Amino acid sequence: MKISADLTDRVSDAPSTNWVYRLLPRAVWPYAQLARWDRPIGWQLLLWPCLWSSALAANHLAAQDLLPVGLFIFHLVLFTIGAIAMRGAGCTYNDIVDHDIDMAVARTRSRPIPSGRVSRQQAKIFMVAQAFVGLLVLLCLNSFSIILGLCSLSLVAIYPFAKRFTDWPQFFLGLAFSWGALMGWAALEGALSSAAVVLYVAAVAWTIGYDTIYAHQDREDDALIGVRSTARLFGEQTKQWLIGFYGLTLLLLLAAFLLAGVGIPAYLGLALAAAMLVYQIVVLNIDDGGECLRLFKFNFHVGTIIFLGLIIALPFA
Repeated sequence: MKISADLTDRVSDAPSTNWVYRLLPRAVWPYAQLARWDRPIGWQLLLWPCLWSSALAANHLAAQDLLPVGLFIFHLVLFTIGAIAMRGAGCTYNDIVDHDIDMAVARTRSRPIPSGRVSRQQAKIFMVAQAFVGLLVLLCLNSFSIILGLCSLSLVAIYPFAKRFTDWPQFFLGLAFSWGALMGWAALEGALSSAAVVLYVAAVAWTIGYDTIYAHQDREDDALIGVRSTARLFGEQTKQWLIGFYGLTLLLLLAAFLLAGVGIPAYLGLALAAAMLVYQIVVLNIDDGGECLRLFKFNFHVGTIIFLGLIIALPFA
């Protein structure tokens, strides 16, 4: 049976109905796949800690009648652009580093580099271009935030290698992926506070939880090629570990809300998010890759609810 060009130009774990394949020229598809534009859940999950932090700081400033509303809205736009650009740059970097591993894993061998549709040199150029967009976004923030943002680069650089030397690569992902929980607050306040730091740790715990679910899709392939993950480490005890990490996430979010002095709607949003996290643990089947992917993506809605609660809690909302 002849395989259509449409199918050979796509990756196995992205929906074929995505806008990338409907609107972009075919020549651009491999670069869109490197940046994961056809799988937006990555930049969406990267974005939520940024938006939570910005909204948390907005609540803190609004309580003192000090909130610059226009600047707050501008930051939400900047963080969205930055999340898309830096998630794309990070994924491209990860694919450059992991091309040998991706060749050995069924779910990833159709990606642009292992499939030969993009060379490593082309991928490097594309990575730099995306990082430059992220830099332009960063330069729109205050000087403290610029320095803080640059401090995250070492974590971003380490993460792709973590699966080679530790059973906890999801922890390193959490450290890098949650940095926005510091950035949003710093961009509005010009400094950090205990509320932002607690929010950051909460986001790290959340990331470990949802990425462990995601990693169960590749558990068997990872075992064959020696790639390490919390999915392999936790195994059949994954639900118990998720209770711990998701429970810690909720407790720390509650503490951050209390420290920032947010209003009642934020706590109602947190309660609903708690129910959504419990749901994930209850229905999780680590041997069902499709279900693991669905529950991983479900965390987009968790992030949305927490953010909406913080927005509704603002005095002008």
